[in-house]
Amino acid sequence: MSSSTNKKTLIQRFDRDNLYGYLNLAACFQPEGIELINVSGELLFVPYAEIKAVCIVRDFAAPDPNERRLFTSRPKQPGLWVRLRFRDNDQMEGLLSNNLIMQEQCGFSITPPDPASNNQRIFVPRAALAELQVLAVIGSPARRERKPKILEPKKQISLFD
Repeated sequence: MSSSTNKKTLIQRFDRDNLYGYLNLAACFQPEGIELINVSGELLFVPYAEIKAVCIVRDFAAPDPNERRLFTSRPKQPGLWVRLRFRDNDQMEGLLSNNLIMQEQCGFSITPPDPASNNQRIFVPRAALAELQVLAVIGSPARRERKPKILEPKKQISLFD
């Protein structure tokens, strides 16, 4: 992703057309919704109840209906492999950070399954979900402490038996 503060964004809504614009990731997430600057330069406030997903995208293009929404094999990146079921029964998988400090209060930020897609990150509000299922924890296994081998001292042979 680029290092600018405003990210190209597509907001997918349940009942209305998609919105395209820019998000300032440091200040856009409000307690009741998201502030978006649309491509015309207007500041819009979109309530979480209307939002299905907020996609940080490479280009402003219509969502590809053939885009891969499920992993074809076990992911390699560390994190929580999750399956999201939306209120409209649509499903999607992604990788969620396994760090509680990185979790937003209003929803979940996931990495989509297709790294070549237009979507770089996807934020899903809690209000958009009917179910979130953790499929697996991906990452390095917990290190086991190895017990040091206790070496028995060699017994000295006696010279005079």
